[in-house]
Amino acid sequence: MFEAIFLGALQGLTEFLPISSSAHIRIAGALFGTSEDPGARFTAITQIGTELAVLIFFRNDIKQIISAWFRQITKRPTSSSTEKSDARMGWLIIVGSLPIAVLGYTGRDVISNDFRSLWLIASTLIIFGVILGIADKYGNSNRDLSNLSVRDGLLYGFAQSLALVPGVSRSGATIAMGRFLGYSRTAALRYSFLLALPAVFGSGFYELKGAIEQGGDTGTFNIAETLMATGIAFAIGYAVIAWLLKFVSTKSFAPFIIYRIALGSLLLVLLATGVIS
Repeated sequence: MFEAIFLGALQGLTEFLPISSSAHIRIAGALFGTSEDPGARFTAITQIGTELAVLIFFRNDIKQIISAWFRQITKRPTSSSTEKSDARMGWLIIVGSLPIAVLGYTGRDVISNDFRSLWLIASTLIIFGVILGIADKYGNSNRDLSNLSVRDGLLYGFAQSLALVPGVSRSGATIAMGRFLGYSRTAALRYSFLLALPAVFGSGFYELKGAIEQGGDTGTFNIAETLMATGIAFAIGYAVIAWLLKFVSTKSFAPFIIYRIALGSLLLVLLATGVIS
């Protein structure tokens, strides 16, 4: 239970930062003496907690998007340009969710096994840290979400699908893509939050269903420990959202980039010297 609480706190702290929560869960699991890898199922279920935080934090935005989208598909007239923009955002979230839905479902066995390698995680932490640094430094900041097109939505979606590899970071990949496309840091981060909702809830509830069918087994932890971790992730994740939105409005992603490269380098050293395997 202590490990589950610790990992839930770690999930809540790292999910929205561009440093990869799944990488941190995997690394922490390797450092515990009793659990080598908490597993992809445990990670997916605890992410339900952090996405519930997004759902509540952006509840007004999400309500407006869903309402406007339903008005459009039922062919009821939209009364303002804002409603049309919200309906369009609903379609773009659906479009952007398609790549990760297809790749996540078809490649779930590879994701659960081959992609859990610590060598791979260390490499992706460094490589995508550099990519995020380049995107943040040289990307323009003259576009907001009203400029989002179908092409951009799909590109965001493909970037999000890279996060199926632990170490890439869902927020990191989508933010980097947004910065390359010329969106401001706040706009890129905001769309990253909204785009993650269908994918993470879909993955999380799919894995939760599988765990229940197998008698509450989520890998290393039982269902009670996993749900405890999910609740902790929700509480901490909510606080992180508020802080991060305020942080990026005035500062760059440089601290996270430095941290990613340092953590990836340290992990390579620990693996090479046999401290962890």
